[in-house]
Amino acid sequence: MKISPLLYLFLLMSLASCQEKKQTTNKEVKPNIIIFYADDMGYGDLAIQNPQSKIPTPNLDQLAKEGMLMTDAHSSSGICTPSRYALLTGRYHWRDFNDIVHSMGPTVFKENQVTLPKVLKENGYHTAAIGKWHLGWDWEAIRKKDFTQKEKVIRRKKELQIWPSQAYDWNKKIPGGPLSIGFDSYFGDGTINFPPYAWIENDRVTEAPTLTLQHPKEEFALEGNWELRPGPAVKDWDFYKVLPTVTSSAVTFIKDQEKAKKPFFLYMAFPSPHAPIIPNEEFRGKSKAGPYGDWVYQTDDAVGQILQALKAINADENTIVIFTSDNGSEKYAYERIKNYKHNSSKPFRGVKRDVYEGGHHVPFLVKWSNKIKAGAINNQLFSQIDLLKTLTLITKSKLPKDFKHDSYNFSDVWLSNTEKPVRNVLVQNTFTSKYAIRKGDWLYINNKNGYHTRIPKWFDEGKRYEKAKDSVQLFNLKDDIGQSTNLASKFPEKVKELAFALSNQQKTETFKN
Repeated sequence: MKISPLLYLFLLMSLASCQEKKQTTNKEVKPNIIIFYADDMGYGDLAIQNPQSKIPTPNLDQLAKEGMLMTDAHSSSGICTPSRYALLTGRYHWRDFNDIVHSMGPTVFKENQVTLPKVLKENGYHTAAIGKWHLGWDWEAIRKKDFTQKEKVIRRKKELQIWPSQAYDWNKKIPGGPLSIGFDSYFGDGTINFPPYAWIENDRVTEAPTLTLQHPKEEFALEGNWELRPGPAVKDWDFYKVLPTVTSSAVTFIKDQEKAKKPFFLYMAFPSPHAPIIPNEEFRGKSKAGPYGDWVYQTDDAVGQILQALKAINADENTIVIFTSDNGSEKYAYERIKNYKHNSSKPFRGVKRDVYEGGHHVPFLVKWSNKIKAGAINNQLFSQIDLLKTLTLITKSKLPKDFKHDSYNFSDVWLSNTEKPVRNVLVQNTFTSKYAIRKGDWLYINNKNGYHTRIPKWFDEGKRYEKAKDSVQLFNLKDDIGQSTNLASKFPEKVKELAFALSNQQKTETFKN
């Protein structure tokens, strides 16, 4: 049969249209990514993994039911700054530093350092950081060099000398912050209890600080110490507005992505439940664990608001949602055991700053609808350092060939819930004198004391733990997750093996891609 030229042209156009539609349909859509990073939240605070928890966490419990709960997840450090650095760089923090960034301190990042936001940005992602930063800025770049008079302040009965608000040119851009490591945007207050007490949008303050905020005459933190560091502040700064404001900012960011043509990565770093413990009035009494419990409950509510915004723009099906914490709960956790019978570290020993499990064994939830099996529980040893390699491979992003890192790929674990070990060794550290290394079920600490935080006498008097007899510690976590019995003298060969492994990890360079 002879086909007319017009019919032939129509058939060609129809075929081309079908192929174009097929290509569009088959084209892989990159997943959005949200990392919720809580501050000082203990493993035992989440109701879904601690039946004795006195804190309702409905949104986080639901997130776990819709995704995967990783029971053996760890932050790199037992304190804020190093854990955040490790998560964003895929490197053990101790390869570069140990301490936190102190008031008005410089950035911890090296120039041109590879980071998760930078890698994702290069792959077409819109990257945003909201909330707590605590990784430093180049404040010296905006300090007036002709201003020489420091101001005397008192903190915890000690006299300090600091630069007042007038010593800085607040009209200038502040270099060295989130935008310098790959984030397209930032909004937050830096760190809730560190100056400057002002809102920062991208690399500028939204209002210039004009006074020096000192320790309040009457503490209005509802639990624990105030923890405020004195420094530059805007007039009438209200700490109670910090969590609601950053939550609102995150909700707005999500809504703005509805018509965006790019996938997004949101690093949502909460200021809570870190001190000052200041739940807003509508959240008080919502838990049975006192003000801290209410502060955790408010954090859970903030997660719920942001996830609701994600559903409202129909983006929840193709968004990887991660929730975790930068370290264990603060030392006030001990008093909660006595006052409320709530143990933020349960079932672990220690709290924030300690090299024991309670300092760094943290909650970790990950959801990706129709990719990660709902209700999955995985017991693999995992570190937040592993997010870099895992998310890079899932999104088909690229790491530089000469990039040195400590990150393992857990994408198969997430997608198939395999228990085949991916990471068989993990080093834990907070301060330079104490290191722990985990290998299988065994954990070795190169010091007879894994504490940094002083425990109260009443807690110690319970004789929960065997008194240290050896100069080092060895535990089998399979049989003794609470690290109550030191096995160092019983298994000297295992001590020797793990001491060598730790030394080898410290000397060996990181992976190369």
